[in-house]
Formats: sequence, C-alpha cells, structure tokens
Amino acid sequence: MKTLLQRTFTSIAATSLLLLTACSSTPKNDYDVNYDFSQLKTFSQLAPATNNDPLSANRIQQAIASALVNQGFSAQEQTADFHVSYSFKVENKPKDSGFSIGLGTGTWGSSGGASIGTSVDVPVGSDTAKVQTIQIDIIDPSSNQLIWRGSDKFTFDEGGAAKADETNITVAKILAQFPPNTN
Repeated sequence: MKTLLQRTFTSIAATSLLLLTACSSTPKNDYDVNYDFSQLKTFSQLAPATNNDPLSANRIQQAIASALVNQGFSAQEQTADFHVSYSFKVENKPKDSGFSIGLGTGTWGSSGGASIGTSVDVPVGSDTAKVQTIQIDIIDPSSNQLIWRGSDKFTFDEGGAAKADETNITVAKILAQFPPNTN
C-alpha cells in the first residue's frame, strides 16, 4: 500500500512530465494529398532569398542537407527528384511573467500536512526573447509546384553554439515529418 507521500511524489512527477511535454513545440506541416512521395530519392537546395542574417541562413541550409541525408536522401544538383527551399524570420516575444503556484503534502510520523506556495521570477536583463521561425518547402521540379511545407520555431536569447544547436534540432524535427505518411 502506497503512503500518501509516495502517491504525492508520483502525482507530482507525472504532472511535471506532462508540463515539460506540453512546453515543447510541435512542427506543423501540410502537403499535396495527391502527390506520390515514394518516388523521391534525390534533392537539391534552391538558393535562399537574400536576407540580413547570413549566419542563420547558412546554419539552416546545412541543417537541411544533414537531416535529409540522414533520412536516406541524396544531394544531387542536376535532375534532382525534389527541390528544397526555406525561409526564416526572427521576432521579439515578451518573456513569461514567471509566476508559479506550488502545492505540497507530506507526512511526519503519524502526522500529515499540506502547503501551498507561490513564487514570482524577477526578470534579469531583457524582458523579451527572440523567436526564430523556420519554414521549409519541398517543390516538385517538373511542375515547380509546392508539394510539402513544414515549419517550427524556437526561442533564443543569444547566438553562437546554443542557437546553432537549436537550429539543427528544429530543422531535424520539421523534416522528420517528411515525407508524409500517406498510408
């Protein structure tokens, strides 16, 4: 028979896991339901539109190539089965207030108790975060029509290695949904 403390700990652990899962973003995608994706084996990347952030553009382009090769596609500049294009934008988003409420219970000997507490985070530094949204388009080269589109976003405070890692993770999450499962 579980004690009240064991049940409370189990409940808190399950709630924490649920909250962590809810906080992660899920990529979104759409595709041509009449297209036969099973024929796609090779890809080429289209030149990106000019932008004012060549570091991010280069990271995204490399992450796309890496993710597609890891999925078994081959890069081929001439006569590829599909073209890949991408775009991205960075926006400022207000940071969360950091207000939280906690609930706890426990036992000590033959006594038990419960408590409620609150906390407020005081933002240090900027009160906004940067959100980068990445959109990846798959285009049929014979018709020049969009056949698949995926997008996702991530939050960052600074550039460098952490942003590069998050770019790779986000691109991989987007392309994990390509090709769509049409069975």
